[in-house]
Amino acid sequence: MARQPVSPLPSARGLFLKEREIVNFEWFVCLRYLKAKRKHGFISIISLISIAGVMVGVMALIVVLAVMTGFTSEFRDKILGINSHVVVQDYTGNISGYEEIAAKVRAVEGVSGVTPYLYSQAMITSGEGGTGAVLRGLDPASAQGVLNLEKNLRTGSIAALSSGQPDGRRLPGIILGKELAAQLHVSLHDRVRLISASGPLTPMGVLPKVSTCQVVGIFETGMYEYDSALAYVSLATAQRFFDLPGLVHGLEVKTRDLNQADRIARRIEQALGPSYFAKDWMRMNRNIFSALQLEKTALSVIMALVVMVAAFNIVSTLIMVVMEKNKDIAILKSMGATSASIMRIFIYEGLVIGLAGTVLGVLGGLSLCAILSRYQFIKLPEVYPISTLPVLVLPSDVILIALSATIITLAATLYPSWQAAKVDPAVALRYE
Repeated sequence: MARQPVSPLPSARGLFLKEREIVNFEWFVCLRYLKAKRKHGFISIISLISIAGVMVGVMALIVVLAVMTGFTSEFRDKILGINSHVVVQDYTGNISGYEEIAAKVRAVEGVSGVTPYLYSQAMITSGEGGTGAVLRGLDPASAQGVLNLEKNLRTGSIAALSSGQPDGRRLPGIILGKELAAQLHVSLHDRVRLISASGPLTPMGVLPKVSTCQVVGIFETGMYEYDSALAYVSLATAQRFFDLPGLVHGLEVKTRDLNQADRIARRIEQALGPSYFAKDWMRMNRNIFSALQLEKTALSVIMALVVMVAAFNIVSTLIMVVMEKNKDIAILKSMGATSASIMRIFIYEGLVIGLAGTVLGVLGGLSLCAILSRYQFIKLPEVYPISTLPVLVLPSDVILIALSATIITLAATLYPSWQAAKVDPAVALRYE
């Protein structure tokens, strides 16, 4: 009897080619199933609907996050245009010798500017009427390196806030908010009177202290609360008016990185000692930004549900494909295809649908954000401090959305693929 030759062991190259052929076979079948024939066109339509669902969900999520991020950023810029990143105050009250304290704060790592301030209420009147306002005294020389007031000025300049001569030969300057100037019916170079209730005590009561100023600037932040109730004078003028010679209420600090303002505030407290405390802008406006963050999170969850609905569409699509291709799966198994290969075929199919919808959604979302940012055709009501819909796209948000959508759609393929892998060829072909 002739001896049968022993077949050689498969080489590494042969194994690699075989694995590659298996992968090519799985992708070939996957793409064949996606390209439904005419009689199975309904399956193809459902696949397109699933892709559209994922696309709409991803696109909506990108636009919503971009709008909420833009709104938060614009709102933060409006607040920081008037306020500093950090405010330093003394627990005991007013600060004397503030030049020395400012030098210590300026030496703290991360601090880029320091300016003193006075802050109190006063009555402002003109020939056309009067109203209450918050009067802030600032140093024109150092304030420009801390506050963004110059950028919000519509007319005038901070440098024009001269203190004026004590003998009255030159009137001190004042900068008013746009709405406050409108209430007083004044414009640039007009005169207004400051009236304070902290004047000298007489037998008839407290004698109000009156000071005449000349309007040297009008600012507009877009926030009605600031534009209608805020006025600036020089530090020397405020010290004379409030009878606080050589004293300030605190120091305003600008940091190199506004997102690190809380850490820099702690360093300032350590450098100045226990009698001083520092508040950062996030802490002072915690309620506002917490509400904005809550809205952003809620809207993100709502939009993510749209992607979840699209994922359920993928599940239904694959289940219908499995039911319609039951006989094909049985034949493939009879020809040697493993359950793992069958499972991968349908995972690939769902992944193609999910990736196609995700890519189209990302492109559509970025395109829509670019259109909204460039043309600004959506106008906001006057109750908002922003006139048009702000859009700010963060790459991290886009990457997170794309990854989340891919993972959700991939998870949606597991159950239908598992059902396809469980098909028994004997049962499926019994009556064929």
